[in-house]
Amino acid sequence: MSRRLVTLEDIEAARERIDDVIHRTPLDTSRTFAELSGADSLGLKLENVQRTGSFKIRGAYNTMAQLSPEEREAGVISSSAGNHAQGVALAGDLLDIDTTIVVPAVTPAAKIEATRGYGAEVVVEGDIYERSYEYALERAEETGETFVHPFDDEAIIAGQGTIGLELLEQYPSIDTVLVAIGGGGLISGIGTVLKARDPNTRVIGVQPAGASHAKPSLEAGEIRELEDVDTVAEGIADTRMLDTTFANAREVVDDVVSVSDREIAAAVTLLAERAKTVAESAGAAPLAAALSDSVGLDLVGEHVGVVISGGNVNLTEHAELTRTGLHELERYAEARLAVEGWPTTVGAIVEAVEAEGAELDVLERARRGAVDEPNRVPVTMGLEGSGPEHLDGVLETLSELEGVSVVERSLA
Repeated sequence: MSRRLVTLEDIEAARERIDDVIHRTPLDTSRTFAELSGADSLGLKLENVQRTGSFKIRGAYNTMAQLSPEEREAGVISSSAGNHAQGVALAGDLLDIDTTIVVPAVTPAAKIEATRGYGAEVVVEGDIYERSYEYALERAEETGETFVHPFDDEAIIAGQGTIGLELLEQYPSIDTVLVAIGGGGLISGIGTVLKARDPNTRVIGVQPAGASHAKPSLEAGEIRELEDVDTVAEGIADTRMLDTTFANAREVVDDVVSVSDREIAAAVTLLAERAKTVAESAGAAPLAAALSDSVGLDLVGEHVGVVISGGNVNLTEHAELTRTGLHELERYAEARLAVEGWPTTVGAIVEAVEAEGAELDVLERARRGAVDEPNRVPVTMGLEGSGPEHLDGVLETLSELEGVSVVERSLA
């Protein structure tokens, strides 16, 4: 069955519809990321500071604002891994529509609580998004609620495409845009706008290696579904595109690349450190692709737009991601020490680390193991430094302290 493609006119109409509701998010140009990627310039489109913390309010409000009075009265139901949930919930609050959101068990608690905070009923059902989606469709059939799809809907795509309109206004020289792909609604909308302006603008999709369904689908000319997904980027952990997004993506997406979870963690870390912005793993995936040596994108001399699609991450998860990111960037070391005179030797260890210009992240007494001498106290430590040579030098300095020996070490 053929699908009507979303047009530039649809997206322009969506912007008029949602203009008073959404934020025009900033475009942050980064010389650091441009240099690391080889681009002439690189702009971060910061949808992580959008209302609800992601781009999803754009499509959700555009869709729900067009419901009939009868549909509004019956309420809406949707399924989501978190960000679409908040978009639908806020749209329902603004439009006075009752909302129910079905989320998979992997959804972060912060996203669930935020969704409830907007007044939605939240139902946890299924281990992955596909199971939540199936349950929500079944319930919609039973209750008469309108199902608001997280991506496979023309009005959703048109709403997300308003980001493309802002990109052109904020960054008219853009040559290439990198956009995360989950179900494909975001890249379909943005790509429609950019290709309408200039068909030569490159639209590159980015997926985690553990949920990389889009490239084989687009290459085969038919939707390919994964049996399962395995990625830290739960916001784009979909198993497939659907008919509407696939039809639109085929027209506007030039290529799709995959990045590892560790590369995503490194991008989360660099965004926090260099751009002073908090991004969730799905939101950081496009930057990971821009900075990855293994992906092989040729961005030399180009003006590159990177869509940071969301920032809804709890602090514990963000801390874990940044630590993994530091490992990936070879800027974190873990070591096991054998210490004589614990805890009086602690001061000498701390002073040595500070003198070497490193950051002491962890220093604690460890459970005794087979490698530990009975007359020494086993201690574990974590260090942050500028690189592997710096960290190796710090550990060498510690091993020279009286009463301290480095038993095991792990750099990166």
